[in-house]
Amino acid sequence: MAFQGARVPLNWWQRAAVVAGSAVGAALNPARADLVAALGETTGGFAFQRMLERMERSPEGQRILAERPRVTSSAMSRAWDLPPNTFGAAYAQFMGSRNFSPDDRPPVRFLESEQLAYVATRAREVHDFWHVLFSLPTSVMGELALKALEFQQTTMPMCFLSVAGASWRLKPHQRDALFREFIPWAFKAGNSATDLMCVYYEQHLDEDLEDVRSKWGIIPAPALRKK
Repeated sequence: MAFQGARVPLNWWQRAAVVAGSAVGAALNPARADLVAALGETTGGFAFQRMLERMERSPEGQRILAERPRVTSSAMSRAWDLPPNTFGAAYAQFMGSRNFSPDDRPPVRFLESEQLAYVATRAREVHDFWHVLFSLPTSVMGELALKALEFQQTTMPMCFLSVAGASWRLKPHQRDALFREFIPWAFKAGNSATDLMCVYYEQHLDEDLEDVRSKWGIIPAPALRKK
């Protein structure tokens, strides 16, 4: 599998500079996917290693590592033709209604091991599947709730730092709901779900959305209240 862009080796002080700069930038603007990605790569080495080890122990995870599927617009094109009750159709509606393209994800740059770089790429590319499965919007509140769930599933420091650093952007009542309602939900849902990095999502697109939620132990998020 070919990765876009060149991976960039960093010494300790360069890594520290990237961590500091991306952490501040991502807290100020959580929509900066490149900064969030850089923070994840430079702080998540141990977490990516643990994800890799879990995938190597899982039959479905082993197939993912062997075949290295990519979530790209061409690979996902058939989702737009699936029946409306299916997981794939829900994904297509989610992406299409927001004018998102799976090709817009920034490439992995700061992980030198190709195997870990693929795991990081996979984690990045299945993020939108998780939005669909857990019924979370792409608002700041929705992203932070999903980051809390991702932390429960992956232990990536970036997920914790994103919640801690960007929650200040919420209105007081939203911040209160995040910590009283959505973070407890995230830890319960993350613990209930199967290991989401070991799911070959592309092979389940034509299955009923509620069936895959049940099969994978998915607990959808509480509805976001509009105020």
